[in-house]
Amino acid sequence: VQLQASGGGLVQAGGSLRLSCAASGRTFRSYGMGWFRQAPGKEREFVAAIVWSDGTTYYADSVKGRFMISRDNAKNTVYLQMNSLKPEDTAVYYCAVRTYSGTSSGSYYREYAYGQWGQGTQVTVSS
Repeated sequence: VQLQASGGGLVQAGGSLRLSCAASGRTFRSYGMGWFRQAPGKEREFVAAIVWSDGTTYYADSVKGRFMISRDNAKNTVYLQMNSLKPEDTAVYYCAVRTYSGTSSGSYYREYAYGQWGQGTQVTVSS
């Protein structure tokens, strides 16, 4: 599986960006997709995730109400619409394929549940 993330860039606070992540190649054991981000000097953190089968979504508290994750199953593509961006949203954003088959919803927030990762796309929010 190859993941191609795009849509990052520089935006002013309060602005919007839409990230895309397209999965290509052989896909197997994919239960959903997630977005994580890593700011300079910080650990990578969960942002949002979506389940392929029923569209259930999960969000980090810091982005609830501002970000929205969606999917296009036919295109194997996941989107992250980011609104009301803040300087603290500045980070490299990574998409990942959830390969963990466990039923715990809490696992969607954990890196161990994701077996394939994209290369990341930079999002910079200026104040």
